[in-house]
Amino acid sequence: MKTLTISNVFTILSLFCCFTILTDLAEAAENKKPNVVLILVDDMGWMDLSCQGSDYYKTPHIDKLAAEGMRFTDAYAACSVCSPTRAAVMTGRYPGRIGVTDWIRARFQRGGLGTPEANPTEYVGGKKQKLLCPPNPYWLEHEEITVAELLQDEGYKTCHIGKWHLGDPDWYPPSQGFDINIGGCDLGQPPSYFDPYTHPRYSFEESFKPRKKDEFLTHREGDEAKQFIRANKENSFFLSYCPYAVHTPIQAIDEVAAKYRKKGKKEVHAKYAALVESVDDAVGMIVDELQSLKLLDNTLIIFTSDNGGLKGPTDNTPLRSGKGYAYEGGIRVPLIARWPGVIPAGTVSHEPIMSIDLLPTICEAVGVNVPDDRAIDGLSLLPLFKNESHQLEDDRVLTWHFPHYRHAPGPYSIIRDGDWKLIKWYEGKKELYNLADDLSESKDLSSEHQEQLVKLEQKLAQELEKQGAKLPKLNPEYVPPTK
Repeated sequence: MKTLTISNVFTILSLFCCFTILTDLAEAAENKKPNVVLILVDDMGWMDLSCQGSDYYKTPHIDKLAAEGMRFTDAYAACSVCSPTRAAVMTGRYPGRIGVTDWIRARFQRGGLGTPEANPTEYVGGKKQKLLCPPNPYWLEHEEITVAELLQDEGYKTCHIGKWHLGDPDWYPPSQGFDINIGGCDLGQPPSYFDPYTHPRYSFEESFKPRKKDEFLTHREGDEAKQFIRANKENSFFLSYCPYAVHTPIQAIDEVAAKYRKKGKKEVHAKYAALVESVDDAVGMIVDELQSLKLLDNTLIIFTSDNGGLKGPTDNTPLRSGKGYAYEGGIRVPLIARWPGVIPAGTVSHEPIMSIDLLPTICEAVGVNVPDDRAIDGLSLLPLFKNESHQLEDDRVLTWHFPHYRHAPGPYSIIRDGDWKLIKWYEGKKELYNLADDLSESKDLSSEHQEQLVKLEQKLAQELEKQGAKLPKLNPEYVPPTK
């Protein structure tokens, strides 16, 4: 029999230690909480993707997300304009509950007001308006708890890249749970899409520093996302990637726009399509980086938009109208989720869902409890991820609240209950549609289905009351127009 030498023993112990270390590393990797990448595009319409049925826009990387995950046909933004939806995404709460019901004016849009000591509380309205409207705040209050704060408390590295639009400097992403902020400020649109990103009236200030002349903003944002992922590959991370595209100004790399210059299309359409392609490029950059670092299969990716597409640059047909309006073109948006092992590839859900559902979804995905000291309006989508035919709640309704003047006929609220949709205009008009039969909202059924209208109006009032939503009220100084 051979005897063990000291050298043999040392070799065996070394091999055992290496095996133990590798086993521990494998177990740590296996037990690592999932990463989350939330992609919230600005102003992307329901029909702006190939996988949604467009034969004009080319979005292969986003289409691949849908092919490898789940696409939602009845997904909604919480508002037809940006800031309220962004607040809802961050908090899981309706805009009417948190009070951000219109887009927040940046400091350069306030006529020299600057940053006031507190958000306004007085109702607003001129003599030509029949109603006084609740004021919109200048920031999302710090008392609100964001999904980033919840994940940060659990050890996640958190990063926001791109559009924020939820307040002044003291309310930028670092004050709302983000370790890193690149580009998030009070602006609702970029000064320019080309480095150095300047405009005569406003700028990114310190949130986006120029680095390479004429570098396209969406590609810069994508590269910043790659750098964050690479730097945090050993950590669980939450990346909130919110490109400024496809918001105005409608600018594009000319060689890309050239591909979309076709008969029947205007120059603005070609440039808009190039903007859409830039978002697809950035999505590809993020997914490729996750893949190269072997992180892709342990990452939940959610892709959506903050409101419907802007009429003019894009066409939301078959949906009616667009951004800012109460119709489906203003509020219905793309939503895609990819998470291998949880979401079956190539699935489609027709369940009505909304921006408010993202916080509880992300929280359940990573094993974090939602706040229990306040109402959370959203529901986790995990049951839908696992079974596309699942119904979240039998009696669930979705509501929207926009108590401001923007487009005729004025302030409105909406409720969707099953296939029925009621639009209540606060100056008196009501519209009723059955979306299963009439997705384009071409036939108002309010006169034919009075009982359904009354039922929905009562439900809407109850829901808004539960939210504590502020309603428009009669203007005592209103002066009717002379005939």
